[in-house]
Amino acid sequence: MNKLYIGNVSAEASEEDFETIFEQWKIPHSGPFIVKTGYAFVDCADEKAAMKAIDTLSGKVELHGKVLEVEHSVPKRQRSCKIQIRNIPPHMQWEVLDSMLAQYGTVESCEQVNTDTETAVVNVRYATKEQARQAMEKLNGYMMENYALKVSFIPDESAGPEGPSAGGRRGFNARGPPRSSSPGLGARPKVQSDIPLRMLVPTQFVGAIIGKEGATIRNVTTQTHSKIDIHRKENAGAVLKPITVHASPEGCTNACRTIMEIMQKEALDTKFTEEIPLKILAHNNFVGRLIGKEGRNLKKIEQDTGTKITISPLQDLTIYNHERTITVKGTVEACSLAEQELMRKLRESYESDMAAMNLQSNLIPGLNLNALGLFPTGAPGMGASMPSVPPPGGHAGSSFGQGHPESETVHLFIPALAVGAIIGKQGQHIKQLSHFAGASIKIAPAEGMDAKQRMVIIVGPPEAQFKAQCRIFGKLKEENFFGPKEEVKLEAHIKVPSFAAGRVIGKGGKTVNDLQNLTCAEVVVPRDQTPDENDQVIVKISGHFFACQLAQRKIQDILAQVRRQQQQQQQQQSRPTSGTQPPMPRRK
Repeated sequence: MNKLYIGNVSAEASEEDFETIFEQWKIPHSGPFIVKTGYAFVDCADEKAAMKAIDTLSGKVELHGKVLEVEHSVPKRQRSCKIQIRNIPPHMQWEVLDSMLAQYGTVESCEQVNTDTETAVVNVRYATKEQARQAMEKLNGYMMENYALKVSFIPDESAGPEGPSAGGRRGFNARGPPRSSSPGLGARPKVQSDIPLRMLVPTQFVGAIIGKEGATIRNVTTQTHSKIDIHRKENAGAVLKPITVHASPEGCTNACRTIMEIMQKEALDTKFTEEIPLKILAHNNFVGRLIGKEGRNLKKIEQDTGTKITISPLQDLTIYNHERTITVKGTVEACSLAEQELMRKLRESYESDMAAMNLQSNLIPGLNLNALGLFPTGAPGMGASMPSVPPPGGHAGSSFGQGHPESETVHLFIPALAVGAIIGKQGQHIKQLSHFAGASIKIAPAEGMDAKQRMVIIVGPPEAQFKAQCRIFGKLKEENFFGPKEEVKLEAHIKVPSFAAGRVIGKGGKTVNDLQNLTCAEVVVPRDQTPDENDQVIVKISGHFFACQLAQRKIQDILAQVRRQQQQQQQQQSRPTSGTQPPMPRRK
């Protein structure tokens, strides 16, 4: 992997020219330059030298009027499933990169390459040659945060017969050493969650953690085999700064312990007398399970590790910050043990939720769950937005099929007392929610002075409905409108054409019964309804969030089928008929 291909070479270039360039930039090479017409080859001393040559020379150094292009030399027989992506923005989150790469196929490994450059470099292995080729074509030159990605094949010595590996999926395995995907080399390891460790550290210790010219943090990342992001520029003037650690569970624990030791040493040197607790950030979705029934899980961790653990209140959450702060007090060693147990619980919750989400995404065809921002993707304030990534087809479009999906109207009923929480101070919360979901969200006037429920009118395409309703369900839980052991269940109304109501009910109620069994939601089409001015009637759906969503999607599928049949009938009726008699009226 240390042999380089040098392209865009002038006909006037000679071996001596390349010797001079490599000597000028202090790039060691282990063999002579083989200069051909328009290109050249050279062997570097090691992978580090090869990476330095690529980073330093490619697209930057000119020879006889031509800018050189330098990349790994890959024989055609080895040009299979492995690519290298360079010039990745230095502050890019792993989750964003994961989401981008997974669009092109099953990623079997993704390993960061240590370089001296500010930007990041990763080696990626896809399950098939076609997936790797497609990723390279789409991402090479793709602009991300003002950085143009550079993608090329790298030698894949282990390349074998092409095909998806057992248990392959469109996603990622745990980061770390390369995993063997060949059945002869052992079974693939169990997929681990990619949830990072998120910490808060006092601002006055950030300099000590980074060290002179970044030396300390580089040592920490090297020793713990981790990637550490220190978000210094966030929340200017704040007394605490977030740190994100991407590594294996063991790597996260080692990095956490090392950072705490650095802070303790700095506190001694600066005569800082206050206690320095460990502060871990956790998404609110997981905190309830971390605490456990009547706080049993948390109490057990405290007893086993000899620490005191507290969790920040729900009131600290906002629509853009879903993380709560877990404060652990004790010795460095005790805090480190507590971190292991806390993160183990959080990872279990994450994996459980992801499994449930994947199941739901199969039941709700076309739903793009990656874009919904339901799980933590980065630092608070950075939002859950993903960059605009070119899809495999090369054109951005709706995740619900060709063209723009049709807008839908859903009436969601919430407790009347919760209206203020949904609207927020001066309407800020409902405005943010509407912007986040991409939907129109309005609260209808109360039907009477004693009304116990209020109607929220949500207008938008399916994905916007999913996002808006998800946040409303979550907000009601966060604001304690439902008990700690009580699941949030709401009633939603959708309107259907009166002539299609029978299709929703089915013969003898079979369709609606099947719908309820599949979705676990209660679905009712009230009899003896008088259609409104648009000849529509109401279908009532009651249940928890996923049950309501699934029922809504299934009913919309039925309506879409009815519309298609109508269109086919209209087309048949509009066709001219020759030599046929008009149909005789049916005898009553």
